[in-house]
Amino acid sequence: MDSRLRVLTVDATNSFYRLDYYRAGQPFFGPVDLGLHLAGRFNALCIGGGLLAGSILPGSNRLIITGFSPCWGGFYVSTMGGAALVFDNLGVNLLSIIGRAASPSVLYLNRNGVEHVEVEVLPVDPQRIWDEAPGGVYAMMEHVLNCFGDRYGSDPRVLAVGPAAAATDFGAIGSAPVSKGRLTHVDTWAGRGGFGSKMLQQHNLVAVIFGGTFVDEDFRDRKVADEWFADKYNKRLKTVDFEATTKYRFDPRFETGGTFGVNYATVGGRLLYFNYRSIYDSEEQRQAVHDRLIVNHYLKQFNQETIETKQQFHCGEPCAAVCKKLRDEYKKDYEPYQTMGPLSGVFDQRAAERLNRKSDVYGFDAISSGGVIAWLMDCLDTGLLKPEELGVRERPMFQAEGFDPVADSAHNGAIGEQLLDSIIQRRGLLDLRDGARRLARLLARDRGSDIRNSFVFTSFARRGWMVPNQYWTPGILAPMAVMGKYYQYYGNDFLPPRELGRISIALMRNELMLDNTGFCRFHRGWAEEMLPPIFESLYGLGQRLVDQTAMTVNRIHSRNASLFWSSQRCIDFVHTFLKRKRDVEGVRRPELDQWIGEFDRNQDDAAWSFWYEMHRGTQESLREI
Repeated sequence: MDSRLRVLTVDATNSFYRLDYYRAGQPFFGPVDLGLHLAGRFNALCIGGGLLAGSILPGSNRLIITGFSPCWGGFYVSTMGGAALVFDNLGVNLLSIIGRAASPSVLYLNRNGVEHVEVEVLPVDPQRIWDEAPGGVYAMMEHVLNCFGDRYGSDPRVLAVGPAAAATDFGAIGSAPVSKGRLTHVDTWAGRGGFGSKMLQQHNLVAVIFGGTFVDEDFRDRKVADEWFADKYNKRLKTVDFEATTKYRFDPRFETGGTFGVNYATVGGRLLYFNYRSIYDSEEQRQAVHDRLIVNHYLKQFNQETIETKQQFHCGEPCAAVCKKLRDEYKKDYEPYQTMGPLSGVFDQRAAERLNRKSDVYGFDAISSGGVIAWLMDCLDTGLLKPEELGVRERPMFQAEGFDPVADSAHNGAIGEQLLDSIIQRRGLLDLRDGARRLARLLARDRGSDIRNSFVFTSFARRGWMVPNQYWTPGILAPMAVMGKYYQYYGNDFLPPRELGRISIALMRNELMLDNTGFCRFHRGWAEEMLPPIFESLYGLGQRLVDQTAMTVNRIHSRNASLFWSSQRCIDFVHTFLKRKRDVEGVRRPELDQWIGEFDRNQDDAAWSFWYEMHRGTQESLREI
C-alpha cells in the first residue's frame, strides 16, 4: 500500500496550488502532526483524513481539521464524522489552505479521473445566501451544491460556515452527507476551536466543496482484518466493532442509545443545570430535577420519538454505531442538547430543538454557544445584566422549584434564541468578535467581578477561552494544551490532581493517535489497541506510530499557555465535586479528605494548589517521553 502522505496546498489569494509528498512516519503520520508542522510554518488551515481512509475498517473516515484556533489561541484539532470518505476521492490526504481570498469565496476541488486536482476560488455574496431558506450554513451548503454538484461524477461533500463565523471567534464548520445529489438531514460539525471563524476571517472562504472519482489503493481485505482481530480478541472485526459501539447504537441496559440517551439515563445527581448552579444544590434536589425534568420528560420524549421509532443514521460512513439520532431534521447529541438544554434552563425537546437549530443555522460551535447563553441568562436572572442591554425582552425562569418543563422551557428557549440573534447583530453589549472571555473581562471591569465569576470556561494565553465538556469532574478544567475535546480525563472517579494530570497526558496520546490516523473515537474500544499492529502489518510502522504520537503530544504541550481559572464558579465546581464524592458516593480516601480540608480552610489557596498539581502531573508525564 502507498505509504506517502499527499498534501494539496492551495493559496486562496490567487488559486495557485501544488502537490507535495511526505513519506509516512518520516516523521509525519497524518493530519494532526503534519497539520501542526504546516500551521507553524504558514498559519495554514489543514483539512484531511488518515492513511486508512476509504478502507474497510469502521470509523476510519473521520475528517480532521487543524490549525491555530481563533478562540482557543493555541494549536487545535477538530473533527467531523464520515467526511473523509468523500475527501479520499480527491486522491490527496491533506488540504492545506494558505493566503486570503480578495473577497468572500468558495473553494472548488474536483478530481474526476484526471491526473491533477481541479482548483478554483470563486467569489460569492455570503449574506445574500445566508438570508435564503433554509438559512445560514444550510443555505450555503445548498447554494454551493446547486452551483457545482453537477460537475462531479459522484456525490461531493460541502463544508460551509454561517454568520457566526463573521460575528464571533467560535464559528463552526458544518457539513452534511449528500445522497443522490441532495443534502441529507444528518449534519455533522467541526465545531470546537472556531475553525469556521478562521476559514472566513483569515482565508475569506465561506465554503469548500470537494469530491471526485479518483481510485487509489485502499485496504479492503476483510479476511486479513478478521485474522488481526481473531489474534487479539478471538472474534471477527465486525463482532468486535459491534460490541464496542453499543452505547452509540442502543444499550439494552438503559433501554436507550446514543450519547444523549445513555448519558442522561445514567447521570443522576451529577446533572448540570441552570448555568452550573446545580453544584450548589443538595443531592436530593439534583435527583429530583433528574427524575422529574429529565427521566420523565426530556429523556422520555427522546426515547419515544427517536429510539422507539429507530430514527438513527450514520454520518456518511457506513457504520454499525448509527450514532446520529434524529427526530425529523433535528439531530440529538448530548453536549449541544445539554448546553442548550438543562444548562440554559431548557428541559423540553421542542424548545431545545428550536434553540439548537437556531445555533446551527448561524453556524456556532454549539457547546460554546450554549455555555455563553447559560451564562448570560444567569446574569439576567440575578439582575447583573438587564434585558435591554442584551437585546432580549424578558428574564428567564432559572430555578427548579415550580419549573414547568414545557412552558418555562419554551420561555427560556425563546430568550436563548434572542440572545443568539443579538450576538450576530451585535445588539447592546454583545460584541463577541474577540470572544466571550474578553466580553466577560470588560463587563467585570464596569459591573463588578460577579459577572465573570458566573461564567465557566478554561483560559489559554491572553485571549483564549473554551466552554468545557459537560461532565461534573475536575478533568474538564485541567491545564492542558488542548481543551474542550477529550484530550483529558473526564471520568467520574476521584483522582489526586497530580495523577489526574498524568493520566490526562496518557489519554491525550490515545485520542491523538485516533485523530492522526483519521479514526472516530466512538470506535476507540478496539482502535487504540489495534492501530499500532495494523500499521505494523501494512506499513512496518507500528512502534513508530506510538513513538511519533508521543512526540506530537510533547510538541503540542510545549506551546501550553493554560491559565489558572478566571471564574469563582470553576473553583466551586471542583470543590463541590470533591465534597460530593465523599458525602454522596461515600469515597473514603486520605487524599480526598486532605483536599476537601484544604478547600474548606482556604478555597483560593487550595484551588491554586490543585491546579498546579494537575499541571505538574502533565509535565512529569511529558518528561518521560
